[in-house]
Parts: sequence; structure tokens; C-alpha cells
Amino acid sequence: MDFGLTDEQQLIVRTVRAFVERELYPLEAEVERTGHVPAEVGRQIQRKVKALGFYAPNMPAALGGGGLDRVTMTLLERELGRAAMGLAVFWGRPSDILSACSEEQKPRYLIPSITGEKIDALAMSEPGAGSDLRGMTCSARRDGDDWVINGTKHFISHADVADFIIVFAATGEDQTTKGPKSRITCFLIDRATPGMEIRPGYSSVSHRGYHNCSLSFENCRVPSSQVLGEEGTGFDLANRWLRATRLTVAATCVGRARRAFELALGYAAERRQFGQQIGKFQGVSFQLADMITEIDAADYLTLAAAWCLEQNREANREISQAKLYASEMLARVTDSAIQIFGGIGLMDELPLERLWRDARVERIWDGTSEIQRHIISRELLRPLGA
Repeated sequence: MDFGLTDEQQLIVRTVRAFVERELYPLEAEVERTGHVPAEVGRQIQRKVKALGFYAPNMPAALGGGGLDRVTMTLLERELGRAAMGLAVFWGRPSDILSACSEEQKPRYLIPSITGEKIDALAMSEPGAGSDLRGMTCSARRDGDDWVINGTKHFISHADVADFIIVFAATGEDQTTKGPKSRITCFLIDRATPGMEIRPGYSSVSHRGYHNCSLSFENCRVPSSQVLGEEGTGFDLANRWLRATRLTVAATCVGRARRAFELALGYAAERRQFGQQIGKFQGVSFQLADMITEIDAADYLTLAAAWCLEQNREANREISQAKLYASEMLARVTDSAIQIFGGIGLMDELPLERLWRDARVERIWDGTSEIQRHIISRELLRPLGA
């Protein structure tokens, strides 16, 4: 693996960071105050990103996307992580799972997502299932050439601004050596479909303006043509396409941590106490040393996992390591940054208290830290027959 960035990658990093600092940072305080991103603000961000030529950078160039490789895409996500998620979502990175669209589905879902005409949201989580995808109870039964869906979903990120939802539902039961498990199927469901209601979710201390929603399905009827992939293949689709979301979490955590660190470093170099800059006190300087060491370690873990994916290698362990370490690192770094600033670090004049609050959810969504540790240990033990 080459640790050096190409000229193109360096240009992308500089371009995205400049855009984030110029266009998104000034909007953060108002989003934090209101907990809302006005629709026109979201559209303006989309237009500006399109003008840069960076919309849908994760999608194939042959379909109109940016066609970035995994490593370069991870670098881009890292820079977007510096901004509030409620704003960064409008950069437009369609769910990778849409690559599984059939030829008939592409003009209706995939292509409009790449051009920015539509935004998707992903619905897996349920109140009683949590991280147990096979344990979902939201079900779909076949009725002629249609499927009828009933049940609920929650913690569905940005469903309030989505034009269609990628919904996972149980469509039967498979017998396994460990007992019966739900057979999972994936559906593409338009926002205005009768029988699906999108409701405001819970009020969260993390990522204000980036809303979670609840979905309710009551005899929601969708045709078989809106099944993504084949019936019963939803679990495999999730494992194939959604691993990269954990890599995104790791990358954005690194970006946020670097923003917090840069603020703390600048403050330590300027703030004077007892006749000298506070950065000269070991109590502060050693914290800075630990912070940058952890940030760099998380960065390298994340880029290494992205490289493994780009090489078509099995990367379950590497991705889980990156997600686990980067999310827990962010909590420590934001806490240390506030400690260096002292009381002013908790005031909303600075973004640190927001970054600190936002950090908490990273250890939960897209697979909790406990789930990541399970995956890592499983990958270590399986070759030994344990």
C-alpha cells in the first residue's frame, strides 16, 4: 500500500476542505440553534456541489457519478466529516446498495440519485431488533404480483428529506443449524406510497439538523418490480454493499477529530497562563501528543481498510477495526480538546461542545462498538475452528 497521496487525491482533499470551510461552517450555528436545515439551503448546497463536479462521487463514472476509488472516496468523506451532518448530507452520496438496481429500476431510482433529482434513505433498524438484522419483524407477504408490508422502523436517518426509502423486511423464514431465521428482502419504496407514513423520530443530542425518523407500514402495497435484487437476498445485499457505511463512519470521525485537534492546538499555542503559553505545560502538551497519535492511527486504519476493499479483499476485520477505533478515538479527542480550552470549550461560541455531543452516537450506529469487537474476534477465531 502506498501511503502517499496522488496529485489528484491531494487536489480533492484541498477542494473539499475549502468547500466545507467556506460554504458549510458558516451555516452550522443556525442549524444548531434551530435543529433544522431549510429545504432551500439543502438545494443550494446540492447546486454548489454539482457546480464543483463532485456530486455522487461514489457512483460509477459511466452512469454520471464521480467514479472515485475506495481510498479517494474515504479521503473525501474524511473532509466532509469536519462539517455538521445535517449539511453534509446534501453533498449527495447515494447508498452504494443502489448499484444492485435492475436495468428497469435504474432510470427510476439509481440515475435520479446520481443526478441529485432524488435522495434515498435506508431503513433497517427496528425498535425490537437493534443490530439483529435477522430479528426484524417488519414483514412483507406476497399478494399476486405485489408485496404487502406491515410493521415499523425507527432511527431512519434523513428519511424526512428522502424521495424514496430502501426498506428491508422479513418475507419468510429459513431453517438453519442455529434455528429459524428471517428471510430478508429489500424494497424500493417511493415517499408518497399509500400505507407508508414517515414520522418525526426521537430528539437526539447528536447531529442536530440530521434527523432520525420513524416509519410505519400498514398494508403498504408495492409491486414486485420494486424488489431490489431477488426475494430473500436482502441479508446478502446488506453484507455486500453496506460494509462501506462503517468505513464512512470511521472516516468522518477522523475528520471531526482533526477539526477538534486543530482548535485545541491553536489555543494551546496562543493562550497564556503563569507567563507562558499553556502548550508548554506538560499537562497540555502530552494531551496534544496523545491526541494526534490516536488521530493518525485511526486515519491509517481507515485508509488501510479502504485499500483492502479497493483490492477486492475480504475486509470485515479491517473495516470493523477502523470503525471501532475511530469512533472511540473521537470521543477521547473531543473530550481532551474541551479540557484544554477549559470552561469556554463547553460554550456554544465554539463547535467543540457540538463535536463532543455528536461523537457519542458514532459508537452506536452502523454497528455498536460491541458488534465491531464481535466481528473482529470472530474473524480471528474462525480460522482456528473456534
